Amino acid sequence: MILVFGSQGQLGQSLRQLIGEAPEHVFLTRASEDFCGDITDTAGITETLMSLRPEIIINAAAYTAVDKAETDQEAANLSNAKAPGVIAQIAAKLGSLLVHYSTDYVFDGSGNTAWRETDACKPLSVYGKTKLIGEQGIVAAGGRHLIIRASWLYSPQGANFLTTMLKLAQTREEIKVVCDQWGVPTHVDLLASTTLDLINLATPGFGSLNQDPIPSGIYHCAPQGETSWFDYASLVINTAKTHGYCKACKTITPIPSAQYPTAAQRPLNSRLNTEKLNSILGKTPESWEEDVVLAVGQSLLFQEENDEL
Repeated sequence: MILVFGSQGQLGQSLRQLIGEAPEHVFLTRASEDFCGDITDTAGITETLMSLRPEIIINAAAYTAVDKAETDQEAANLSNAKAPGVIAQIAAKLGSLLVHYSTDYVFDGSGNTAWRETDACKPLSVYGKTKLIGEQGIVAAGGRHLIIRASWLYSPQGANFLTTMLKLAQTREEIKVVCDQWGVPTHVDLLASTTLDLINLATPGFGSLNQDPIPSGIYHCAPQGETSWFDYASLVINTAKTHGYCKACKTITPIPSAQYPTAAQRPLNSRLNTEKLNSILGKTPESWEEDVVLAVGQSLLFQEENDEL
């Protein structure tokens, strides 16, 4: 059995689609009634896990409101710091494999080289700090685990940078975008498919041929290449224009982070080194541009079908 927390989110929906609606798998949300899916309810999720005893637990639930976390620290701490540790302790008792997702925000963004899994973490924000504590709690529990760090997640639907840029460009003549923060946009489908690949390698016989299981630990997941938010936005909007959309937007203006103040400080360098992951999987993902271009087309079609354009 695979049990997924956070199955209503963008990543959770992608995982659900890839795993399939088999009766033996359980997909939970905060609103689930048969079993507790609210990871902030530690007693509830403990009862759920002890009752279902899943072989694999995927925690795709998290507090992701980065700026709001600066003042809503208790909620961020419950979801990102405390809950993962509790889930990991139960997983260790059950002998289950725990898959958990973390972020580039555990780093301070210094330098301009891609961060490795072994680099020192110095988060700048409450969000980053709580995610790091969550990682540490999982490791301390001593059970089998895969912590997958990703950056700049997006999908064709829901609230994310790609869909926001498309909506803004429908009505605004000028859009100002930060140009000094660097990273790699990562499609949720890449993260979801990578998750299943790693699960197969970590659990011999579960979905793959027998082999030595890969070790527990942290893995960085991202497509090839790198970009700034400005160049990312430019590709999104210019691609939409080729489809006949976003005609209102005439100018995309690059600005430094100092001109776009936010409650939470963002790392300037969110590049993630994926050599460890690529070596284990024996393959290299496509460039970030290809995924973005495809997602723009999918997003425009979805919005058109739902009369959102």
